[in-house]
Amino acid sequence: MIRLCKYKILCMFLSVVFLTTNKQRACAQQNINDTILTYAVIYNGDTIEAKTLPALGLYSRLTAQQMRDRAKWTRLRNAVYVTYPYARRAGAVMNDINAHLVIINSKEERKKYIQTREKELKKEFTDPLTNLSIYQGKVLMKLINRQTGNNCYEIIKEYKGAFTARFYQTVAFFFSSNLKQPYDKSGEDAEMEKIVQEVERMYGYRG
Repeated sequence: MIRLCKYKILCMFLSVVFLTTNKQRACAQQNINDTILTYAVIYNGDTIEAKTLPALGLYSRLTAQQMRDRAKWTRLRNAVYVTYPYARRAGAVMNDINAHLVIINSKEERKKYIQTREKELKKEFTDPLTNLSIYQGKVLMKLINRQTGNNCYEIIKEYKGAFTARFYQTVAFFFSSNLKQPYDKSGEDAEMEKIVQEVERMYGYRG
């Protein structure tokens, strides 16, 4: 009888040990499979999970004024992209003409040289420039001023005389333009200057 009781007690003990061991193994296996490694920071003694949240884009409708400003800027940007190559080329030719005129003393020779270069400019620029709008023409005059340091009135006066310059200035006035308009890259033409720098970076232009 005593032996039977001892046998039962031993069986019960082994059963408890077996169940406990299996439960611990199951828990350990479950913990391994359910563990997710993540970054954490310690803040005021507490360990807090650290996450980088994705960017959240917020959008809203543009106001009427913003739409007008955007359209104005887009128009200016398009005009600069169209006219800047012509301004660079014209500026290079004019600077070259000025460099040659310095060493020509004869008035007759200066006039002959200017006429020769004028034909060259007309041949190169007549067709593309006639396709420009009035607004693009205004931008072109600004950019020529930027490239040469002289406004278009001064250039015409130098090459064609004061009377011709005044005539073209009158024509420009009727088209709401001005041959004497300066180029102020840090003032009213700051936006145009930014676009010019954008064009120079994009196409690799150098001064």
